[in-house]
Amino acid sequence: MKDMIGYCGLDCEKCDAYMATVNDDQALREKTAKQWAELNNAPILPEHINCEGCRVDGVKTVFCEHMCEIRKCALRKGVSTCGNCSELETCQTVGAIISNNSAVLKNLKG
Repeated sequence: MKDMIGYCGLDCEKCDAYMATVNDDQALREKTAKQWAELNNAPILPEHINCEGCRVDGVKTVFCEHMCEIRKCALRKGVSTCGNCSELETCQTVGAIISNNSAVLKNLKG
């Protein structure tokens, strides 16, 4: 499994925060901050849109670093992703993402 697959199975390389960070794209940061602020009804600013991936060393968004329950659980259990967890098939925490994105389960099992 490639390093840029998140604990949850999402591909970090396709995330707008990751792309804005690695390409130092201020316009994408601004667009993403606006979208995420509206979606989450939260004060998300362009300077919050910096992330190098949740499973690698480096900067992460506030959500990925401190609030993501999936990341917290995987770190607590010591698994590289949810794909390495014996509870994957019954887990409600990652289940919502799996049910909304068909690529996630493939990423986790790949």
